Amino acid sequence: MKRIAILTSGGDAPGMNAHIRAVVRTGLARGLEVVGIVGGYEGLMEGNFRNLERKDTVNIVSQGGTMLKTSRSEVFLSKEGRIKGAQQLKDNKIDGLITCGGDGTLKGAHALFKEHGIRVVGTPGTIDNDLYGTYYTIGFDTACNTAAEAIDRIRDTADSHGRVFIVEVMGRHEGHIAMEVGISCGAEYISVPEAVTNLEILYDKYTQLGFHNRTIIVIGEGGGKYKGAYQLAEALKSEYNIDAKCAVLGHIQRGGSPTVRDRNLASHLGLSAVDALLAGKTNVLVGRVHHNITYTPFPETWTKRKELQPYMFDLAELLA
Repeated sequence: MKRIAILTSGGDAPGMNAHIRAVVRTGLARGLEVVGIVGGYEGLMEGNFRNLERKDTVNIVSQGGTMLKTSRSEVFLSKEGRIKGAQQLKDNKIDGLITCGGDGTLKGAHALFKEHGIRVVGTPGTIDNDLYGTYYTIGFDTACNTAAEAIDRIRDTADSHGRVFIVEVMGRHEGHIAMEVGISCGAEYISVPEAVTNLEILYDKYTQLGFHNRTIIVIGEGGGKYKGAYQLAEALKSEYNIDAKCAVLGHIQRGGSPTVRDRNLASHLGLSAVDALLAGKTNVLVGRVHHNITYTPFPETWTKRKELQPYMFDLAELLA
């Protein structure tokens, strides 16, 4: 193996630049040429390749987003698109590929391996933390810290005005961000897709326990029965005549300088991804569980569900 490439795909996540930096510097230290593919799978199909040297990664470790840009490619979902992408890799003499992103990114990488024999490993770059095969994903810790800071500010207004606030955080199908942030911010109720949102319990907390002057409810955008903050607010109004203010944090959770934890995780996974390719591993997610590097076959990352830990539900209930 002489020449490897890296791309970032799907939603951007804080720490992707630290990850790119680690891949480039590890690759060069191992005697490899490192190529950056600009624009995710769209850039792959278009042949938007650039050689990367150490100087190209100076001062990017603290930057959010991704210097290689990203995209969500509809064309790459087709066999014709993947044929075009695989041919670009062969034309550019790429011996191994590293793809950083979420489940869609990994499914694309799996198709490249299965249909064209491309040697590829994936790394988990998504704030949702919803990939099986790694305890944390790149960007999750930063997103949680960003959301927590916002909720702490919202609580000041909730206390001052005696209002109920429903804060919606990201997490399309999994409640990892909502649960982590809700516990850390002392939310009175946390609504996640993994559990049924019980309005009676919420109302009891609101009335009997005296939370009506300072209630913070955290809900994931997937939300389960109630799809986000506004649907839950409508239900509270219709069932109990409770007026709730909604705050949707949205894409601010994706941006900003990555935390120390995300920078270190991204760096560790970058080094390990290069070494995985050199060791002949392919069609696997390079993750980290209890500080140990793990290799999970791509299909398992989306066919097996990454469950919330039971103790978190206990914490959320007991401490609310």
